[in-house]
Amino acid sequence: MRDGPLMIKDIIRSNWQNPEFAFLSACHTTVGHKKSPDESIHLAAAMQFSGFRSVVGSMWSVDDEVAQEVVSTFYDNLVNKSGKLDCTRAAVALHKAVKKLRRNNVPLEQQIVFVHIGV
Repeated sequence: MRDGPLMIKDIIRSNWQNPEFAFLSACHTTVGHKKSPDESIHLAAAMQFSGFRSVVGSMWSVDDEVAQEVVSTFYDNLVNKSGKLDCTRAAVALHKAVKKLRRNNVPLEQQIVFVHIGV
């Protein structure tokens, strides 16, 4: 972040107003720090603990073009019939994005980098 690192304590202490969904496209957002491997808290979990109903994050580094394809396909499928974003569609939207990667013969380790937690 511009004024310093984003800390999990800052996220949890934030006063979000009806947080529905977060897509964390940065690398390693669903893994803890290597100095504390037994800790289960990570950036995506912190977002959920602070009130977000649905969070998508990454487990390791992802190719920029793959991330762009996932995000594009994901958001195309997150919109409901009335044209509004619906966080309850997040798991299905991610599944459809991954299926598209599979059809395009993207390497397996890049297909499975993103995970969904929550609703």
